[in-house]
Amino acid sequence: MTKEELVAKIAADAKISKVQARAALHSLMDGVKKTLKKGGKLSLVGFGTFSISKRKARIGRNPQTGAEIKIAARRVARFKAGKALADLVK
Repeated sequence: MTKEELVAKIAADAKISKVQARAALHSLMDGVKKTLKKGGKLSLVGFGTFSISKRKARIGRNPQTGAEIKIAARRVARFKAGKALADLVK
């Protein structure tokens, strides 16, 4: 499903215009982004949890040359499906 297909589904389900549905979807995505940028966690009961995880710096290998490269530490976004969602897709 693409973003536009999701907007159309939201609009149809909520009986609102696609413009309003797109605004609602963008608001949700912005809220998730801002929460994660601050290092927070966002839980949607029955759906899942968005959080930030820290990866340590490590040594990797360039697959073409085999040379060692340093991979910097960084923060990454994570999503853990809630039980209801996980059970649904089994």
